[in-house]
Amino acid sequence: MQMQPGVSGRRQALPPTVYIKTDEHNLTHKKQVIIEDVFSVFGTDAYTVNQIKKLPLYHYPDEVQQRSSKKKVVVFSILKVIELIHTVNPDLCVVNLGETDFIIEFIPKEQQSKVLEIAKLLAICVITFLGSAFTIMAFNNDVSVNGVFERFYGQITGTEKPAVTELEICYSIGLSVGIIVFFNHFGKKKITMDPTPIQVELRKYEADMADTLIQNASRKGHNQDVNSDGA
Repeated sequence: MQMQPGVSGRRQALPPTVYIKTDEHNLTHKKQVIIEDVFSVFGTDAYTVNQIKKLPLYHYPDEVQQRSSKKKVVVFSILKVIELIHTVNPDLCVVNLGETDFIIEFIPKEQQSKVLEIAKLLAICVITFLGSAFTIMAFNNDVSVNGVFERFYGQITGTEKPAVTELEICYSIGLSVGIIVFFNHFGKKKITMDPTPIQVELRKYEADMADTLIQNASRKGHNQDVNSDGA
């Protein structure tokens, strides 16, 4: 039997495959960032995977530790990472399961005193309490809750409403319970496992912020891509 041209009797071995995955927004406390700080790496060759994990990805300059430094956020293209991985083995097949563009943000570890943390917490609690109280009172005044209570009390009892009745007490309790149920949070406890509305809004804000930073860096040519020089 004659073999067809270009067809070998032995099946050619496929190139080794490595799978990588990262989130859109990554935080780090180290100025020297390596692959495993940002990526999850998987492959059948443990030695190659370990080499990839230890590859240096980015080095923040020393002045980034200062509060005035603006270069704390770096935008990367996945092509830059694939180019870096191919320095280990050019024949590697790299499969990206995460974002194609991602952010690495450097946040220095700051040692704050407990007194300062408690003072900040108390200030936030006071501001939140006063702001919430003002909002509720403004709403009640706008819709004339007192007038509604007086009319409702008069229609039910046929007498003039005193200063404080069961209506105000039940209204206050119901308002508090409604807020706790809506925000699904009380102290460190959550009523259900669902994310709270604040968590949902914060995640939306983080996603929008990351998209904006990536687009701005891409338009200005400040992202780390295959055509740019890494730091």
